[in-house]
Amino acid sequence: MERRTITILSVFVFIVLLFSPNPLLAAEKPILLKVPTTFAAALPGLGSTTTWVAQRIGIASKGSLKMKIYEPGKLVAPFEILDAVSTGKVNAGYAISGYWEGKLPGASIFSTIPFGPEIGEFLAWMYYGNGLKLYQKMYDNGGFNVHVIPCGIISPETGGWFKKEINSVDDIKGLKIRYYGFGGKVLQKLGASVSLLPGGEIFPALEKNAIDATEFSMPAIDTKLGFYKIAKLNYFPGWHQQATLFELLINKNTWNSMSKSQQMLMEIICKAATIDAYAYTESLQAKVMEDNVKKHGVQNKYFSKEILAAFKKTWFEVADELSATSPMFKEAWTDLSAFRKDYATWVNYAFLPRGLDK
Repeated sequence: MERRTITILSVFVFIVLLFSPNPLLAAEKPILLKVPTTFAAALPGLGSTTTWVAQRIGIASKGSLKMKIYEPGKLVAPFEILDAVSTGKVNAGYAISGYWEGKLPGASIFSTIPFGPEIGEFLAWMYYGNGLKLYQKMYDNGGFNVHVIPCGIISPETGGWFKKEINSVDDIKGLKIRYYGFGGKVLQKLGASVSLLPGGEIFPALEKNAIDATEFSMPAIDTKLGFYKIAKLNYFPGWHQQATLFELLINKNTWNSMSKSQQMLMEIICKAATIDAYAYTESLQAKVMEDNVKKHGVQNKYFSKEILAAFKKTWFEVADELSATSPMFKEAWTDLSAFRKDYATWVNYAFLPRGLDK
């Protein structure tokens, strides 16, 4: 989000490391991370982030750390990355925690939460609250032999691409839709038939009418996937994903074999990548939205207050249900809720109301 302050200290540290001689790095054991991803490299802020990291880690480490990036499905299927990294089939992977809901119910909380937090607040909780500690704890307690590093973030996504107008909550009933994470659980509770498809499978599903609607990401990303060709109504806001955090998973044996300086460098570059992905994707959206309207006949729509209120009410019902069945989610949700309550003291005073900052 434009108005949230994000530290850039990591960028300065990265620059110092990049251009300063470091004989210790040169002497370290070389490590090659083979990284299957869930997102195509052509997708800005999603797949492009892994390329950004790979290009810089080799230079900054003087060759002691290298990454080879594999497109979705080339080495490991997207939804199999967690298991592949944990078992050592591959030593790293790039994904998003909500893809593991089937194995770790409530895992989406470490990627995005309906109705916020937005980027500044989310990163504050992740790095300076208990977010990252609880994130790693989820994998440890789940029996997964992985070390997690937040590595990339984007701000609000669209609320979805639809073939028909959504004028009331009743229009959700019976809808066949691809929707991510907790947002999907909300729509399912409201009567939709929800599926979670990898990015490359969404357009064919729309084309064959296997689904009636979809969400995936931001306009600049969705447009590359061609959703506008079939679904002309692009709804906002992205109530279900106001900020979306991505993860670099490294097999723990590989992580523990790294030197302290290699580990620190990996973390620093992922922090820098997080800033870059945020800034880069923010710079792209307005023109794409305008072009979608002018060139592709897309209508940008906004969910009504009544629909958003129903989504929010249903989300808290979903959160209560998850808290009753997933101790991991309950712990993280309770901690995040307390953090947000404190954070509200700051945000309610500090930032201009929307519209007045223009």
